[in-house]
Amino acid sequence: MTDDPSSNSEKPSSKLLSPLLHLLPFLRPYWRQWIWTFIALSIAAATALVVPVAFRHLIDSGFSSGQTEHIDRYFLALFGLSIVLAVATALRFYFVSWLGERVTADIRNAVYSHVVRMSPQFFEHTKTGEVLSRLTTDTTLIQTVVGSSLSMGLRSAFLLVGGLSMMLFTSFHLAGIILFALIFVVVPIFLIGRKVRNLSRSSQDRIADASALAGEVLNAIPTVQSYSQEIRESARFTDAVETAFQAALSRIRARSLLTVTAIVLVFAAISFVLWLGAHAVLSGKMSVGELSQFILYAVVTAGAIGTIAEVWGDLQRAAGAAERLMQLLQEQSPVVETAKPLTLPENQKRQAGSIELQHVVFSYPSRPHIRALDDFSLAIQPGEHVALVGPSGAGKTTLFQMLLRFYDPLSGSVLVNKTPLREMALKDARQPFAVVLQETVIFADSVLNNIRYARPDASIEEVIRAAEMAAANEFIVKLSQGYDTFLGERGVRLSGGQRQRISIARAILSNPSILLLDEATSALDAESERQVQHALDNAAQNRTTLVIAHRLATVQAADRIIVMDQGRIVAEGNHAQLLQESALYARLAALQFTT
Repeated sequence: MTDDPSSNSEKPSSKLLSPLLHLLPFLRPYWRQWIWTFIALSIAAATALVVPVAFRHLIDSGFSSGQTEHIDRYFLALFGLSIVLAVATALRFYFVSWLGERVTADIRNAVYSHVVRMSPQFFEHTKTGEVLSRLTTDTTLIQTVVGSSLSMGLRSAFLLVGGLSMMLFTSFHLAGIILFALIFVVVPIFLIGRKVRNLSRSSQDRIADASALAGEVLNAIPTVQSYSQEIRESARFTDAVETAFQAALSRIRARSLLTVTAIVLVFAAISFVLWLGAHAVLSGKMSVGELSQFILYAVVTAGAIGTIAEVWGDLQRAAGAAERLMQLLQEQSPVVETAKPLTLPENQKRQAGSIELQHVVFSYPSRPHIRALDDFSLAIQPGEHVALVGPSGAGKTTLFQMLLRFYDPLSGSVLVNKTPLREMALKDARQPFAVVLQETVIFADSVLNNIRYARPDASIEEVIRAAEMAAANEFIVKLSQGYDTFLGERGVRLSGGQRQRISIARAILSNPSILLLDEATSALDAESERQVQHALDNAAQNRTTLVIAHRLATVQAADRIIVMDQGRIVAEGNHAQLLQESALYARLAALQFTT
């Protein structure tokens, strides 16, 4: 998945159904249920195979003898077989449906848990809509196979083997002709089935493309509508859906061809053999009961082959889905924990953090020839308040991503509390930090749970105290349900400034040793900015604070200002010094820090 997802269909497909073998780790924990399923399936198949024998005896011994008690006995036997068949079939359906739901849920959990641990680098080349498509559409295909098609295929395989065996027992000559004819049936089914699988993979990719497009546009509805691009975006989505439809139509045509080929060839072979059997009865070589038994087994065998042809198509689609899901599970995050991470004492986790970057060099994978940080070195003492300023693309946000270990430097070291981040567990490496981004993140949940996100076990009193420090409590209590108010997707029910204050309250509640503020007050009005800035000043006591700043108030509060350009530090000092000593800072001050 290092390329655009749409290119997946161009990759060489694995042979046959081998991708389905990757599902074994998900199937293995439920071996008891599989045993019960196999028992129920075997009983149902065996019962179905006994029915033609009962009909043979009913015809030859019952009707021929003319004795009522014989006929009654055989009909009672048929009724008993129907009860056994019904109970076994119901149990098979229950167990396979349970397994389908359970295994699908496990796969979804495994894929999602894996994806949320991937570094942001993963999402530079993978669309979230593509991931969501795999979590929904592809897992639904797996559910169909595990919870239905697989057991139908096994049952049909049993019926096929048993039916052929009983046909051989009933009439070796006629059964031999059918077996020879099956060679001409199986080969076309196999070849068309391979084509179905390739087309299924392409169809699933096109559906994923449409989902990715829809997710991207729906997350940008205000921008779409503000530029009156609704018609254009609808047209783009229509094109994507039509492309998916055409891909699905190709799969449907191939699947239809597979079905009609299987049915026509199977019944042509059986009809020819039954024609021979009818002449055998007329010549006295077979009894009517034997021919009836042979006909019933031929019907069972034909039905089994038809079902297997259908199941083969499902397995082909599921193989493509499994291959796509396993690609996600096999994708490795470039940011990995060391085999034996350092265990940090609790007092070190909570103390005011020191930060040190030593000759860090980094380029984003999507822009390998551009250095976002170029031989960057910086030391920040515990409790120090440092502001980062510079033009866009100077590397300020990249520095934050290095500290949070979203990426690892190509060379150089990043140390927090004098411990290299690479030698720490990811949870410990990120634990000292709290982040307030310029683009606020609000979840579709209550105010309380949004603030509690960093500390789900925090008490309501602690939440209120954090909200007060972030100047958020006053507007929260005026909401319809106070702290229990549902905020909607991405906090659409709040203003930009209110969303920012919720985010700041969340950061304060986490009680970090290092605060990372990416222009945290940019969305606030003057009065709220003053309140929040005062709250952040209080929260920064005994904490290290690193601020990406564009506003004069934020810069003036800093102990030190770092001026960055093209991934390097070009100047540092306080506001007054830099106005005199740094032409870049003076220009930025004239453009951005005007009072």
